[in-house]
Amino acid sequence: MTDNKKKNKSKASKETRRQRQRLAIIISSLVALAIVVFAIMYFLLSGMAPSSAIVRIPANASNEQLCDSMAKYLGDGYAKKVSRLVKLRGTDLDKRHGAYLIEAGMSPFNAMRRLTSGPQEPLTITINGFRLLPVLEEKVAARFDFSQDDIAGVLADPNKLKEYGLTPEQALALFINDSYQFYWNATPDEVVKKVGAHYNDVWTPERKKKAEALGLSPAEVMILASIVDEESNKLDEKGAIGRLYINRLQRGMKLEADPTVRYAGGDFTVKRIVKPREVPGRYNTYLYPGLPPGPIRTTSTETIDAILDSAPHNYIFMCAKEDFSGYHNFAATYQEHQANARRYKRELDRRGIY
Repeated sequence: MTDNKKKNKSKASKETRRQRQRLAIIISSLVALAIVVFAIMYFLLSGMAPSSAIVRIPANASNEQLCDSMAKYLGDGYAKKVSRLVKLRGTDLDKRHGAYLIEAGMSPFNAMRRLTSGPQEPLTITINGFRLLPVLEEKVAARFDFSQDDIAGVLADPNKLKEYGLTPEQALALFINDSYQFYWNATPDEVVKKVGAHYNDVWTPERKKKAEALGLSPAEVMILASIVDEESNKLDEKGAIGRLYINRLQRGMKLEADPTVRYAGGDFTVKRIVKPREVPGRYNTYLYPGLPPGPIRTTSTETIDAILDSAPHNYIFMCAKEDFSGYHNFAATYQEHQANARRYKRELDRRGIY
């Protein structure tokens, strides 16, 4: 073998060794990188949500705010894993304003998917016997990402209530007792529109026709129903009570309904109305004729129908039964009413109720 051939063979051998070394380094680097990536992903993907929680993403939320929100309910470690995965995915949180359910046992990866591309969790608002509009506004606003002032502003707008045949003073009537589903990021306008849609669904042409036959508008039926609900929780006599007050309205008599006195005075704990005409306020039907300006509580479809379908009678007086059953004695004359009232008063005195 010549010297040149030996030199060329030696160079080729060295080049092969260098290539093998480079390949070994590349493979080692890739393996090391894979191990690092695997370790990171294992860290990020391992673990489970310790409990179920609703995670809220406010408008204009940052990744740090999301992490803090999750940490309150799911722990700092789990929250950091999920927020890092959210950041890796590059999701624009501005477009994910809402509330999302993270279920117990959910992996960080699945939690990330729920927060970045999953559906919102609906919330249920139950309306049942609210007496004061500000209290209802406060309770409703506490469930959403808006303030009490925000929804109060909508309900104080005559133009927004006009389409339902209501005035701002009658706004409480819009909220018929029922359960409603919304999303947490709903606006006050959207909440009022959905509640208003149910109000319109209740007030069908048939019900409006029945109200007209009684000489009442839907809004007036709502006000009357609110008084009836305060008078009795017995559905089987609500129609009779409603018809009694309609008789009084048609005869030009004052309603003289004790619940309106409590409402005017702002004290719903009073059981015995002693001097009703001494309580000032436009809602006091002992002082002012006709119906009060607005309802004194939210009412139900059942009460509305009880009034609209009530059988005619000639009663214009009623008094709670002396057996405290929750029912009433009805009377067509003042003499009958006085006799009923004396029996009830004696029982109040005997029981020491003042």
